[in-house]
Amino acid sequence: MNTFGRNFRCTTFGESHGKAVGVVVDGCPPNIPLTEADIQPYLDRRRPGKSPLESARQESDRVEILSGTFEGRTTGAPIALVVRNRDVQSGDYDALRDVFRPGHADYTWQAKYGLRDHRGGGRSSGRETLARVAAGAVAVRCLAPCGIAIRGRVVEVHAATDPGAMEEEICAARNAGDSVGGVVEVTAAGCPAGLGDPVFGKLDAAIAGAMMGIGAVKGVELGEGFAAARLFGSEMNDPITADGFTSNHAGGVLGGISTGQEIVVRIAVKPTPSIRRVQQTVDIAGEEREISVEGRHDPCIAPRVVPVAECMLALVILDAMLEQGKYWKWARRADGAGS
Repeated sequence: MNTFGRNFRCTTFGESHGKAVGVVVDGCPPNIPLTEADIQPYLDRRRPGKSPLESARQESDRVEILSGTFEGRTTGAPIALVVRNRDVQSGDYDALRDVFRPGHADYTWQAKYGLRDHRGGGRSSGRETLARVAAGAVAVRCLAPCGIAIRGRVVEVHAATDPGAMEEEICAARNAGDSVGGVVEVTAAGCPAGLGDPVFGKLDAAIAGAMMGIGAVKGVELGEGFAAARLFGSEMNDPITADGFTSNHAGGVLGGISTGQEIVVRIAVKPTPSIRRVQQTVDIAGEEREISVEGRHDPCIAPRVVPVAECMLALVILDAMLEQGKYWKWARRADGAGS
């Protein structure tokens, strides 16, 4: 499945070591201001090679809008976005052609399709997320007239919560030929109450599915999340007054429907599976092998996941707004004039 969303539909394409990665967005509202300059900052935050703590792959990740805009505004037609791959070093992966990397999708892709692109993981590479970010940046632009703002941050790396200690954990893992995971928190402020549907159309279920669709994510929680299992009802419930809710343990969603409070999501990002440390595995013939993965890899993926998670949340919220059929009502209410 390469398409995400029901109303704001995004179909991504491309591989890590192919010619390009991109996305086609269908269902975007018309007359929204949109240029490459609106999208590029999100891709810049996600791209590799910005610091010694990231993959050394040097990609400018310059986005091109191929269709769907006219004179700087969306037309309502499909928006095609593409980013060319420039710094491809496929030879780094020659030794992995017939060997399954632990923690990667190599084994499962081989089991499902009978073949796989061993060059950087192909379609299952983290590089695919730049297409989601490009689409999500369009969604962010659409949400702006509605007064909705989304922001994310890394709140934990390998159990460390102080920024300096986080960096130390990443450096230590890199120097040891290993990797570490982390926790990313994303919030959406300004969402109206009433987004989402009961039972099988719950907003929090859609958010969880979107976040779990990010390759490195192994857990999702809203509000108190797993901590809710250790609370009393009197602690977990959010009291309601004439002025609104007095707390937000629910994370902005009750009964699968937004409350109008901040939507608060946290995701668990696993350690990067490509590490230099020797690991046990098998090859495609089933023979046991030892493997050490060379090449350019992040010792911690969490920092670069932040814009990805922000954009996935934007996609879910915009899709839910369009599902309600009230996008323009909310947009006019936010700007007082309409778009």
